[in-house]
Order: sequence, then C-alpha cells, then structure tokens
Amino acid sequence: MFGIVHFEFFVVAVFLLNVTPGPDTAYIVGRSVAQGRGAGLMSALGISAGCCIHSLACAFGLTALLAASATAFTVVKFIGAIYLIYLGARLIFAKPAPDAPANDTRSPSAPKSLRQLFLQGFWTNVLNPKVVLFFVSFFPQFVATGSEHKTFAFLALGAVFVVMSMIWNSFVAWIAGSVTQRFSGKPAVKRWLDRGVGSAFVGLGIKLATTSR
Repeated sequence: MFGIVHFEFFVVAVFLLNVTPGPDTAYIVGRSVAQGRGAGLMSALGISAGCCIHSLACAFGLTALLAASATAFTVVKFIGAIYLIYLGARLIFAKPAPDAPANDTRSPSAPKSLRQLFLQGFWTNVLNPKVVLFFVSFFPQFVATGSEHKTFAFLALGAVFVVMSMIWNSFVAWIAGSVTQRFSGKPAVKRWLDRGVGSAFVGLGIKLATTSR
C-alpha cells in the first residue's frame, strides 16, 4: 500500500521499541519525577515533535546524508551530549525554591516553563545522533525498493511512529508523575530527586558523547 510493506510488523516493532526503556523514556521519567505530570507530558510532546523532524528528514534523504558524514555525526553527537549535561547540571546545582503560601495558586511563569520543557524535550531528541541512525536503518526496511511513493511511505510510517510513541510516552509521564505528588510536601526529598534526575541526565550525556557510529 503506497510503497509500505509488512506494515503489521512495523506496528509490532514500534510497540516493542516504545516499551523498551531508552534515553527518551529516561528523560520523560526524570522530568515527570522532578516537576510533575505536566512537565512529563510537555517533554513527551517535545520529543514527539523531534521525531517529526527526523521523519521529515528521513523522507527527504537528509537523515541518510547526516548518517553518512562522520564529521556531521560527531558534531551533532557532542552538541547533544553537552546539552544533556547542561540540563543535568542545572538540576543538580539548582537552588531550592522558597516555600509558597498554601493559598497561593497563581502560576504566572507557567506558560514560559511549559515552553521551555517542550523545547528541551525537542532538542534532546533532535540532537541525538542515535535517533538519526535508527530512522535511517529501521524505516527503509518497510518501504518497497521500487516504489514510486517512497516519500509518502516514509511520511506515513513516521506519522504512525510519532502517534504510537506519543501515546506511550504520555502514559509513562502520567505514571511517573504520581511520584511527585507523593513527595510534593517534602522539599528535602524533592531536592534529592532533582539531584538524582540531574545525575541521570549527566550520565546520559556522557554516554552519548562516548557513542561510536
């Protein structure tokens, strides 16, 4: 259908990939634990937006060009690693927020915070060269070699991948966010959770920096 082959196997493979813990899952869980369900959901949305960029790049051949260039791969790898380490360091060394009055329900900075969370999730995904290699090696297996609709096939597969990933990541964010609710009234515990999440981000950054092609 429109150049897509073995679609049912593609759906099963995407499901298995989603339920297998990876960097995106770790990032969403970290944000959910550190800042709540809303933060996790916005991070998941940002990551899905990043996958949209990868899908478009894969459909129009840009992903293959990046994967074929050792220099481009190295540049993207280190930019992504530095970004993750930066986010982790901010959590580790962040000053504890002052306690707010119990009856103060205002959140004037919420829109900006949600925007930052979305962009952080987006760039975390876009700047991960392992995601680039995944798209360029995984998607072509489900597109007929002689098809006249290869671009459409890649876009359709990308759309399915993004929707399935968003559903799973939102579920992960919702479940992980319950941890924050349990410790919302315990600043000391919350502080150590932030440090743990920050350390995980730094670890992901170091792992990404040492990744070979």
